[in-house]
Amino acid sequence: MSSVIEKPQPATAQTPVLIDRFGRQVNYLRISVTDRCDLRCVYCMSEDMQFVPRSRLLTLEEIVQVGAAFVNLGVSKLRITGGEPLVRKNVMYVFDHLGGLPGLKDFTLTTNGTQLSRYARDLRAAGVNRINISLDSLQPERFKQITRTGELAKVLDGIEAARDAGFDRIKLNSVVLKYKNHDEVLDLVAFARQKGLDISFIEEMPLGIVNDHDRAYTYYSSDQILEDLRRHYTLTATTESTGGPSRYYRMSDSPTRIGFISPHSHNFCSSCNRVRLTAEGRLLLCLGQEHSVDLRRIVRDTTSSREALSQAIIAAMAIKPKGHDFNLAEQPVIFRHMNHTGG
Repeated sequence: MSSVIEKPQPATAQTPVLIDRFGRQVNYLRISVTDRCDLRCVYCMSEDMQFVPRSRLLTLEEIVQVGAAFVNLGVSKLRITGGEPLVRKNVMYVFDHLGGLPGLKDFTLTTNGTQLSRYARDLRAAGVNRINISLDSLQPERFKQITRTGELAKVLDGIEAARDAGFDRIKLNSVVLKYKNHDEVLDLVAFARQKGLDISFIEEMPLGIVNDHDRAYTYYSSDQILEDLRRHYTLTATTESTGGPSRYYRMSDSPTRIGFISPHSHNFCSSCNRVRLTAEGRLLLCLGQEHSVDLRRIVRDTTSSREALSQAIIAAMAIKPKGHDFNLAEQPVIFRHMNHTGG
């Protein structure tokens, strides 16, 4: 395949709009550039994780080709995820080629923060306007327990580098687990307020088998977190959205927004506007289902045209399911881990 990427034409009124059979418009693509990570978070992967052979991963050029096709079909938001996206060699190629696409309004990144001291300024220059950074604990030993290998200081340095780089907004993402870090919710909010950041609290997604904890036992709902916070802050629900599933609250004395991503307690499937491209090139139509289309086969078929890729994407909307079937009381129906899915 040629490494020369054709710039798509800007979306027009005649451009097909990606609408599924439930009337939901898909305008947001999450792109996983790798399943590898330099951390081993207990809720994301097993300690002895088996990664996808590199030959099965989309090349950087193929990732750009698929991302450009989606933008040409009216998708206005792209998020780069992993694994940890910034551990992939030469990953800036993806950012540099996608950041200036006509019609792209929101270009974002989800990262664990370990590589931001190196990449933050280049990411901002490439057109990334918002960034989400995972941070589940402010206690160094606990942080290492949750991530198995992580050093908190490295992530904190990365957060400072991101603040210095001048992104429009920076948001912390915290997966809250009862008996592991639920007692740090107030500390995490105080940190976000001090640094001028937003923060979202996330209920654990039951993807893949984990041997570190019982997900039903460690479940801590968004409603419980909200109750904890309201003992100390006046929180007002807002209709603000960044295009994803977070429900946001404002505080009267700070610009920091507090979000909640609640796949169990407040199912958000009815308004889902997202699809995911896995690092292997599967177009995953739902986080909690296996409905997918193999786009890698199409982009590697030398007889396929750019139009064939677009038509495959449009046709895939017909199999986007109504929603997930997450159930904490059962073993997961979805055996792929979060790092294989795209965070």
